[in-house]
Amino acid sequence: MDVRSPRTGADAGHGISFNEAFHVWLRVACLSFGGPAGQIAVMHRILVEEKKWISEVRFLHALNYCMLLPGPEAQQLATYVGWLMHRTAGGLMAGGLFILPGIIAIMGLSYIYAAFGNVSFVEALFFGLKAAVLAIVVEAVVRVGKRALKNRIMIALAVAAFVAIFFFAVPFPIIIIAAGLIGYAGARSGRPEFAPAGHGHGGGAAIDSMLGEAVPDHVRPNTARAIRVGALWLALWLVPVIALLMAFGQANVFSQIALFFSKMALVTFGGAYAVLAYVAQQAVEHYHWLRPHEMLDGLGMAETTPGPLIMVLQFVGFMAAYRDPSGLSPMLAATLGGLLATWVTFTPCFLWIFVGAPYIERLRGNTGLAGALSAITAAVVGVILNLSIWFALHILFRETVPVHAFPLNFDMPVLRSVDVPALVLAIAAATAIFRFKLGMLTVLAGSCAAGVVLRLAGVI
Repeated sequence: MDVRSPRTGADAGHGISFNEAFHVWLRVACLSFGGPAGQIAVMHRILVEEKKWISEVRFLHALNYCMLLPGPEAQQLATYVGWLMHRTAGGLMAGGLFILPGIIAIMGLSYIYAAFGNVSFVEALFFGLKAAVLAIVVEAVVRVGKRALKNRIMIALAVAAFVAIFFFAVPFPIIIIAAGLIGYAGARSGRPEFAPAGHGHGGGAAIDSMLGEAVPDHVRPNTARAIRVGALWLALWLVPVIALLMAFGQANVFSQIALFFSKMALVTFGGAYAVLAYVAQQAVEHYHWLRPHEMLDGLGMAETTPGPLIMVLQFVGFMAAYRDPSGLSPMLAATLGGLLATWVTFTPCFLWIFVGAPYIERLRGNTGLAGALSAITAAVVGVILNLSIWFALHILFRETVPVHAFPLNFDMPVLRSVDVPALVLAIAAATAIFRFKLGMLTVLAGSCAAGVVLRLAGVI
């Protein structure tokens, strides 16, 4: 694995210093609210629109790959772009910073929760922020959709993907595979509709200018290096798990946390939403780590703090070890349990990127695969729309009712449960973004302040 110090000049993101990248990735991390749709929206706005560090084409190419991986796609996308810019050190910085605010926030809230059982006021601080993120998510869907859905076939693919996943709960991998096969066949047959998606911001994008025709060594596929990198990250992931099993056996709570969340790291295709129901069921009914309402409280923490929604697993690990401290003080055990859950959840994310990204970059020029990824991009727009609506339902309505009437399978909002303050704040944020073109930080700060005022006034 290439761990040399990141260089400057053309080899470091076309003049982008490591220090400058650090501050931008920290900004991305601190604004990574709203689940994958919100996080992708934030990264697209900052990296593609504002900084012009990466072109639309390359951003969507990387996103397509990350959407196919198990684990949080937004964190993996950050790792991918960081790796493109500043090698392994850049990937570690971007991916690590992406989850650091969430680790700190969830850990702090978990301490409060374990000690006092109530973090409602802290969650209320994020009420306005979530409403603003909803508006940013909608803007991202519109913006990416305009560029990716450039013909009727791509629009049809996006609509089909949305209907399949939202109304019929079709598994995410099936949607992506089907879209890829359609795109591959279309491109091979010479249909112009399946030309690579994404235009604009390409010529001046720093990463694209940096890579150009002379591809740096760290972007070229290398089998021997891939084996070394894979072995290193597999060891970082699995050696602690094996050590816990050998030292304490399978019945120990730390061994159970390591095994269970390692398995979750392998099956979380399509992001956290696809697996949270299973995690809740196992944590509550099988392991008895939490009570049902505690799982919902943890999900509320993860939804209202920076970082991937899958950070709720840290809270689950925290409470599991808190209830069964194995001879340690409860708070120390809980801290170790939460950090262990985080470690085995996110270490594989770096493995997938550092091993696979060079091969994915090599595929950018393949016509058939470019068509497949173009179709997948269209399907991903539908998936992001699905995530956006899921997010909106849980922001704007206090209650939803599951609809299970074969073949339909979706959540329907209870209209009388509409959260009027959240709706008003979301409309205000959308107006500020779409009508008055206010900056993201201004909108987020204003919405957060409005949320605090509403709380103090007793409205929420």
